[in-house]
Amino acid sequence: MGQTADKSRYSDILGAIAEWINRYRKAYAAHGELINCGADEVARIAYDLGVSSDEFATLASKSAKSADLLQKMLVALGVDPKNFANDNPMAMHDLQRLCVYCGQKQRCAHEFDVETAAENYREFCPNAYTLDVLFRTTD
Repeated sequence: MGQTADKSRYSDILGAIAEWINRYRKAYAAHGELINCGADEVARIAYDLGVSSDEFATLASKSAKSADLLQKMLVALGVDPKNFANDNPMAMHDLQRLCVYCGQKQRCAHEFDVETAAENYREFCPNAYTLDVLFRTTD
């Protein structure tokens, strides 16, 4: 391997480490802000969002990008995510909540990479039933 390739590889590794550190700092800062809230304030925010205080704390600990795959899924199904969110804020909230908790993000991302997400989402997506009901997607 040449010196240029080695530098590029190390640069990629250092870039990935720097990105992880930045994500950690942002998550820690957001968690710190939540800690500064009193229990009553946290409960009020959770109530406003329609979740329990424990669920709100869990959601707050997740990355801001945790539901990004939902946006991609909606587009793949021919739905404009912004219009849908404006017209159906509660349904969008429920879809996002399930997406945040989903344990199949790697599979989902792979399905997008190979352009089969819209065909195969029923096999792995916790939102599949709701998406089918909302958009009447059938094969």
